[in-house]
Amino acid sequence: MKTFRAIIIGIIIWMIGVTIYTLSYYVPILKNVERQANLALFVAVIPLVWFGTKQYYKKDNTTHGMWVGITFFGVAAILDALITVPFLVVPQGGNHYVFFSDPGFWLIGGVFITTAILYGHFRGVQGVQRKV
Repeated sequence: MKTFRAIIIGIIIWMIGVTIYTLSYYVPILKNVERQANLALFVAVIPLVWFGTKQYYKKDNTTHGMWVGITFFGVAAILDALITVPFLVVPQGGNHYVFFSDPGFWLIGGVFITTAILYGHFRGVQGVQRKV
């Protein structure tokens, strides 16, 4: 696995995701803007991770999509803990526990991993076969 490459792509996905999440508050379509922001992020994550996985596989076509997705989601979770929660959630009265115990957070994490797995599957990446 090209870990550094996966981390950089994960950072870019996180940056675009946070931007979409934040900007969705300024275009109120639903009455519940929090739900709207989560929905916008959920919808945006699918093409972002798909494109990010595509970029990753340009240099490595042997890593299983699950590991790529886990890496992308891990990077996003770390950046959420270090940046999103302290600067966007805490000022609104939230905290790390509330953020990371939200089922929506884990649902989006599942989408990260599933999207990367599906991209790898459609691309034909099976992962490195280990001899026993």
